[in-house]
Amino acid sequence: MAETPALVELRNVTFSYGERVILRDLSLRVPRGKVTALMGASGGGKTTVLRLIGGQQRAQQGQVLFDRQDVGQLDTKSLFAVRRRMGMLFQFGALFTDLSVFENVAFPLREHTDLSDALIRDVVLMKLNAVGLRGARDLMPSQISGGMARRVALARAIALDPELIMYDEPFAGLDPISLGTTAQLIRQLNDAMGLTSVLVSHDLAATFHLADHVIILGPGVVAAQGTPEEVMASTDPLVHQFVNALPLGPVPFHYPGPDAEQDFGPTTGARP
Repeated sequence: MAETPALVELRNVTFSYGERVILRDLSLRVPRGKVTALMGASGGGKTTVLRLIGGQQRAQQGQVLFDRQDVGQLDTKSLFAVRRRMGMLFQFGALFTDLSVFENVAFPLREHTDLSDALIRDVVLMKLNAVGLRGARDLMPSQISGGMARRVALARAIALDPELIMYDEPFAGLDPISLGTTAQLIRQLNDAMGLTSVLVSHDLAATFHLADHVIILGPGVVAAQGTPEEVMASTDPLVHQFVNALPLGPVPFHYPGPDAEQDFGPTTGARP
């Protein structure tokens, strides 16, 4: 079977925050038209990958390709043009608290298009209808639940009909009903609109049920990738620890620090 073409591809990417290396020679592909889950232990670089794709950060080495364009090499005008082809659902929604539900979804349309108010109204109501919240158009973010806020943010993310949507922890803090609704919307919108989706999540059950392709990041590298079934069957120790929620394994409990003898040794009374 032929390999599905990639909309996003990272080639030998290395990225650091100062001296702290987050990604080491990382290569991965995001198949076009699929839902790809990016998973792994906290601090493994998942959100950093989203920032590199969106151009908020630039890799020190390697290429970050969106539709064969190297995002890290684009000038400001070209980068903004590429970003208009992307949607982003931030963790907890990140709605503008002083704008109504309607105006939150209208915001990217007012910023990036010359559509008339009448056309903006129609587009906003269609997007809100797609997430089941057309009737909530006049409410403020403080008047809706966390699950509803996530759906409004999703309507805003699809307002410009992007090719790629990135989701940063879309299930965090949701009750089971809201979580199931959000997962179903991600799947339905991806298929109905012909989107490509990248999903960062720690919710194993919901994500493995939803995703076509799963990538597990280790310490800045790909530990495993494939279908959910293939990843679940991986014998890699880190992947085994992650998918089985084991406290002991390659991911340590203690953050790296001085040897215990240095901190608790015979230097009594020494100040840290």
